[in-house]
Amino acid sequence: MLETDRLILRQWQASDRQPFADLNADPDVTEFFPAPFSATQSDEGIQRYQDGISQRGWGFWAVERKQQGDFIGFVGMQPIPDILPVEPGVEIGWRLAKHSWRQGYASEAAKACLQFAFVKLDLPQIFSFTAVANAPSQAVMHKIGMRNMQQNFINPKVPQGHPLAEHVLYKITVEQWQSHIKS
Repeated sequence: MLETDRLILRQWQASDRQPFADLNADPDVTEFFPAPFSATQSDEGIQRYQDGISQRGWGFWAVERKQQGDFIGFVGMQPIPDILPVEPGVEIGWRLAKHSWRQGYASEAAKACLQFAFVKLDLPQIFSFTAVANAPSQAVMHKIGMRNMQQNFINPKVPQGHPLAEHVLYKITVEQWQSHIKS
């Protein structure tokens, strides 16, 4: 579990299932995915995220706001799948419910994840990637100190020819992170 001033990043609970299904069915939340997710796909995601956290001690954590005690999505890290044309490593990612956007939650939680990655896990670098059109996620990447690698790639998980297939690749090294937190 990780904590910030306003958030708790924790293992998934049964009570997260419905709100996660709701946010994954929201066309605004899934604008930069080929399609919204079904309830079954959401449940499968939760199971993968729970398993990852149980096996590694870290992963895509469920995020809840401390003051309200409500689930708002996930933020965390996971190993980069081998099918992606990206060097092996760990990615950081997030998906939050629309009602929690533009409040700094994604960057607040992502900064806690970077600290965990670089201090506790002693990782040399962290990657992130998203569809070229996903300016909001790229803004979070910039805000947490990541840099565009100028190495766009076609994501094989997205149907060939789909407008969201081309992805940007961002990275932050431990040295860049240390410089960013000092500034």
